Amino acid sequence: QVQLVESGGGLVQAGGSLRLSCAASGRTFSMYTMGWFRQAPGKERDFVARISGTGLTTYYADSVKGRFTISRDNVKNMVYLQMNSLKPEDTAVYYCSATYTSVSAQYDYWGQGTQVTVSS
Repeated sequence: QVQLVESGGGLVQAGGSLRLSCAASGRTFSMYTMGWFRQAPGKERDFVARISGTGLTTYYADSVKGRFTISRDNVKNMVYLQMNSLKPEDTAVYYCSATYTSVSAQYDYWGQGTQVTVSS
C-alpha cells in the first residue's frame, strides 16, 4: 500500500508556471506507475500524465503535451508535474495517483488533491 500527499498548487496568472509535487510512502515506490489527474468543477476527473516505474516512459494528454512535464525521483519517493504556459482551462484540483499491477489485479491509490487556479 502507498500513501500520497500532493503539494505545490496555488494561484498563477495565465502564461505562468507551477510545479506540483507528490510524496509517496512505502519501500516499493519504483514498482508503481505514477500519474497526475485533474478535476475541474462540475466535470469528471481527467488524465493528465503518467510515468513508468523506471521513469523512462511518459505519456501525456493532448491538452497538456508540450507544456507539462512529469518526472520522478525513486530515491526520494517523489513525483513531479512541471506545468508551463498555464491556461485558465488548466484550473482544477490536481490528484496524484499510484498504480500497481500484479498478475491478477490492479491497485490504484490517490492523494487528497491540490488546487491549481489560473487567472486570465
